[in-house]
Amino acid sequence: MNSSSTTQVRTPSFGQTEINWDKLDKTKFYVVGAGLFTGITVALYPVSVVKTRLQVATKDSVEKSAFSVIRGLLKTEGIPGLYRGFGTVITGAVPVRIIFLTSLETTKVATFKMIEPFKLSEPTKAAIANGIAGMTSSLFSQAVFVPIDVVSQKLMVQGYSGHAKYNGGLDVARKILKTDGVRGLYRGFGLSVMTYAPSSAVWWATYGSSQRVIWRLLGAGTEQKEPVFGPWTVVLVQASGGIAAGAMASCITTPLDTIKTRLQVMGHDKRETARHVVKKLIVDDGWKGLYRGLGPRFFSMSAWGTSMITAYEYLKRVCAKED
Repeated sequence: MNSSSTTQVRTPSFGQTEINWDKLDKTKFYVVGAGLFTGITVALYPVSVVKTRLQVATKDSVEKSAFSVIRGLLKTEGIPGLYRGFGTVITGAVPVRIIFLTSLETTKVATFKMIEPFKLSEPTKAAIANGIAGMTSSLFSQAVFVPIDVVSQKLMVQGYSGHAKYNGGLDVARKILKTDGVRGLYRGFGLSVMTYAPSSAVWWATYGSSQRVIWRLLGAGTEQKEPVFGPWTVVLVQASGGIAAGAMASCITTPLDTIKTRLQVMGHDKRETARHVVKKLIVDDGWKGLYRGLGPRFFSMSAWGTSMITAYEYLKRVCAKED
């Protein structure tokens, strides 16, 4: 939503609530955005560590709940244990986000123009444009993200449930390249695409449509006199959209994420397929085994989504060029 220089925000017709990509100061957008999203990553990274450990736990593992994983890490390693692999993730985060956000915004604008003649409702148009943009941007960013994901996840689970120990991200990458070559860094690439592309599509589609539904309920975009909202109302609407999007995406894509994670962290000497992983999960825990780590993943996607989208919308307002 566009914000004025005062403490109130007018919500005009929905087509005008988006700050177009060509209206942004790109340099400021990337520099300020790097700082904002790094801060969010620092705050929420421990949740990813806990989720990953739960997903790779065997039936013999002692730590089978989020709280037991946290307690075990704090007992043995302290706070640094909750940030295993953080250096690798934060190093690759900047190029990944540049690729993702650039393709997201450009694809969203192009899609809105393509579907304009179909005279669809605003929530439907938002769901289609945001969904296509989210899926496309995820596909583009996977080429950079997957190697980072593979290395960081091996660091997250090192020494846990029989997994090997490493001396940092470079040691992980060196050993992977030595045993499997470059393709080892892309282990689980297909599943990553199958997980993150639909997840991103569902997340952005749900966010775009739910936000517009909420604004409709608040009386915006109607034939009546347009209401004027305070900035906190705008933030709450965007945050609500982020929570709804995180809930929807996590419930739909957690099974694929569990399979992908287990494939990516297995030892160099193992060559299990996705089918073998699924069979083992079902034998150990039944079908609910596919939803290991759902709680932390739900929290992570909802918390990350809410924090990210409010920061993202704020970032676009801050970086909008003066007319």
